[in-house]
Amino acid sequence: MAGVLHDDEIPIDTGLVRALVDRAMPHHVGLPVRRLDSGGSSNALFRFGEDLLVRLPRQPGGSAAIVKEARWLPVLGALLPVDVPEVVAVFEPGGDYPERWSVVRWIDGEHPEVVTPEMPAGPRRGDLAAGLAEVVHVLGLAQVPGEAASDRGLRWYRGEPLATMDVVARQNIERCRALGDFAFGLDAAGRLRDEAMRLPGAKDRPAPWWYHGGLAAENLLVRDGGLAAVLDFGGLSAGDPAVDLAVAWEVLDPPAREIFRSQL
Repeated sequence: MAGVLHDDEIPIDTGLVRALVDRAMPHHVGLPVRRLDSGGSSNALFRFGEDLLVRLPRQPGGSAAIVKEARWLPVLGALLPVDVPEVVAVFEPGGDYPERWSVVRWIDGEHPEVVTPEMPAGPRRGDLAAGLAEVVHVLGLAQVPGEAASDRGLRWYRGEPLATMDVVARQNIERCRALGDFAFGLDAAGRLRDEAMRLPGAKDRPAPWWYHGGLAAENLLVRDGGLAAVLDFGGLSAGDPAVDLAVAWEVLDPPAREIFRSQL
């Protein structure tokens, strides 16, 4: 069973995936199926043979992200300076699985480490920073066509104005006070939120830019220290791209963050 991460997790195991691929791709019957240890938070991931990857949404409603990727990855992937998943096929729900699922080409690489305050500066993090900055820059230059700008499925809270999420953010800060074992700096978080809300434009909706929505370690692959691929475009949206700048911070040490900032 793929490790459970959500309260409404759909049960997914190797036997289910074996049945799905044998029925949907009979010309590939017999290829080995194995669950990846580094499964994503949105999709359970299974390597299929040597060249393919099966991606199944973990939660009800995940079909929308699978369809979104199939629609927009061929458009944006051709513009980006790194590899992105090549969607081989999208399959309908079937058997004991209720969502659409996809098969994509396998991409070699390793996930970068998440940076902690204790980690020494890494000499290759600058290469990763430059690659991430270029991805963000190219997404920002790419045209958002009318079809995308008017698609509610491409509007996500992560790209909304700060003021839109202010009440929810403050509620979540208060909820965290019940988690006493984590030593969160909640007062500091509240003050930072106050300062952010006073910034010019905090309530404004900017012209939509493409943004990935989750440039976290689990969605990045590196080879020889440099950024090789960006994965999982299920959070792709048109809105304020600030989230891509913030999320990318987790894989960059302070010197690399300066490189990232200077090249945007």
